[in-house]
Amino acid sequence: MAHPVVHFELSSQDSRDLAGFYADLFGWQVRPVPAIGYTSLDTGGGINGGIATGPGTLGAATFYIETDDLQAALDKINLIGGKTVRPITELPGMVTYALFEDLDGLVVGLMLGAGESGVPTAAQAEVPVAGQPGGARVDWFEVLGTDAARSQRFYAEVFGWQVSAPAGASYGIVDTCTSRGIRGGIGAGGPGPWLTVYATVSDVAATLASAARLGGSPVHGPVAIADRTEAAALQDPAGNVIGVYRHGSAGPTVG
Repeated sequence: MAHPVVHFELSSQDSRDLAGFYADLFGWQVRPVPAIGYTSLDTGGGINGGIATGPGTLGAATFYIETDDLQAALDKINLIGGKTVRPITELPGMVTYALFEDLDGLVVGLMLGAGESGVPTAAQAEVPVAGQPGGARVDWFEVLGTDAARSQRFYAEVFGWQVSAPAGASYGIVDTCTSRGIRGGIGAGGPGPWLTVYATVSDVAATLASAARLGGSPVHGPVAIADRTEAAALQDPAGNVIGVYRHGSAGPTVG
């Protein structure tokens, strides 16, 4: 299995206010799921996400990697220095998931694929996504640790990801070699350690200004980088950090 990144998640004590922030900022469609204290975020493409609320929410952006064997993934993660944060948890009829920390303490999600059961996960129902007209596609993920090579080895060993990085570079591009999920980057430097996803926008500076008017704040950027790409990051009113970038011929290389 290619272990694609298929879902992202934010957290807030008031999902309605935060959902309104992203609907206004990115044009995302929001749908409350009161039974589990969750709000679905339908983006303009790439992958969809959600907002978790209530006790035990993590207070940070994260993303979910699909696997067909959650326990085997957790066993390998713990064996090579990671840590289980939330054991395998099932929401009947919806999704089965777990959370772990990598070697820098960054929290990442695992989501069970359909496997032999034939029951699609929430993420599988979302990918591919038609999206909403004018919505900001979420189509890049990023992990920045304290040691780029160490982080790249960790994710490659656990998930079999191929990381392409020039010799001596502090950033590598990840392609999970699947038609589902999104590409991303693993590196070091910049604002790290951190972990987030990126939404693509037509004007990075204008997006940061809009976020500030809506109650968010800039974290860094805009920064001009390779391939005619410009990237930045913002903090939403609940404290989640998410990236934004204007497309070049490749994804952002912040750091």
